[in-house]
Formats: sequence, C-alpha cells, structure tokens
Amino acid sequence: MKILLTGATGYIGKRLLPLLVKQGHDIVCCVRDKTRFNPPSSLASSISVIEVDLLKKDSLSSIPVDIDAAYYLVHSMSSSGNYKSLEKESAQNFREAISKTNTRHVIYLGGIINELNLSDHLRSRKAVEDELAKGDYHFTSLRAGIIVGSGSASFEIMRDLVEKLPIMITPKWLLTKCQPIGVS
Repeated sequence: MKILLTGATGYIGKRLLPLLVKQGHDIVCCVRDKTRFNPPSSLASSISVIEVDLLKKDSLSSIPVDIDAAYYLVHSMSSSGNYKSLEKESAQNFREAISKTNTRHVIYLGGIINELNLSDHLRSRKAVEDELAKGDYHFTSLRAGIIVGSGSASFEIMRDLVEKLPIMITPKWLLTKCQPIGVS
C-alpha cells in the first residue's frame, strides 16, 4: 500500500514511519522542510520525501496521485493568535489536494474532545477533524490525550512548567479530564 505520511518530522510521525516501512508499505513522507527531516539511514532507501507546505496550495501538487491512504499528523503548537485559522486552512488545503488523488482512507490524530468545556487548542483540533471528515474518502479520527514521552512537545512543556513553577494559577479549562498515552 502506498501511504502519505504528513507530520513525518513530528513526535508520532518519527515513530510511525519505521513501523509502516517494516510492514512493507511504500511511504511518501510529506515534510515542510527536507533539511529538517533526518530519517534513520536504514529507512532512506525505503521512503520517498516530498516538500509540502499545507498553507501553500501550489506546493500540494507534488503529492502523488497513486496514494492509497494518508496519515494527517500535522499539528501546530504555535502561540500565534491565528493558529486556529491556520490549522483549519491547512486541513482544508490537504482535504482538497488529497481528494484529487486515489486516496481511499485518511487517518487523523486529534485530541480528546469534551464538547462542554473545550480549550481553544482542543476547539482547533476539533475544527481540523471536522474539516478533514468532509472528504470523499473513508475517515478515521483517533483522539488521544497528552502524548507522554521524552521529546514530545506537550510533555516537554509540562515538564518545564513543573520544574520552574512550584505553584501555578490555572484557567478553568485545565479541569478537562485527560487520558495521557505513552509512546516507548
């Protein structure tokens, strides 16, 4: 199966890539900057790499037409005020581009959603999920809590806060229940 892996430079993407290769899949790694992508040398001959910025529609034409399935692991941890609209635009551009391929299935990794009390961050993740679900392909949404592991952005932020701030005043949305998952 030919699989497009977006977010290949991210925490989950780096760990998923060798598993997909080991299963015999033909993997196309979709990265924003090839110079920041350093897969293990043992995988280099088993993958192809394309440079795509989901916010730049013209770069999406490099996505091969013969893709069977795609993982959408793109997630901005940006603190800029408009990250929500940028994430939604990225998802929309991806959906439109992938609909021009043979892709039959898109798999998305989002966050656990509590409809009653969502942070802006989780509201953004839900908007991305809703946008991707509009496509003309089968859609699977995996909802995970904080991904715990050395090097994961959420874990590193949490660790830094705990080490530097013995006492914190927190917003109400921090009362949202969370089910962290570990990646070894």
